[in-house]
Amino acid sequence: MKSGFHRAALALLLGATAANPAAAASTPAARAEIEQLLAQLADSGCEFQRNGEWHPGPEARKHLERKYAYLLKKDLLHSSEDFIERAATRSSLSGQPYQVRCGAGVSASDDWLRTVLGRIRSGR
Repeated sequence: MKSGFHRAALALLLGATAANPAAAASTPAARAEIEQLLAQLADSGCEFQRNGEWHPGPEARKHLERKYAYLLKKDLLHSSEDFIERAATRSSLSGQPYQVRCGAGVSASDDWLRTVLGRIRSGR
């Protein structure tokens, strides 16, 4: 478990890099897909679990946008799949996997996002 100091430092770092996360994605296609993934999460009516707590979609979007911006700044994102794997699969603080709950169904966030990405790519 990370100390409170480490958590606070990471939170400040992530918050400081969140100005415009979509501005630096490697390709227009990746930017568009990631924006659609974030929009669908925010608008889905589903909840997002991180570190044992459930959060509404719009709050989850803000959290993932901060992680997205940080990873872009580090040049660690080149595709939508990179975004899912590096930003939206697990907590960078605790290592716990993220989950998405829609009604009674709960799934791993990466599975949920890959399903949505498939729909985006197929035009549905």
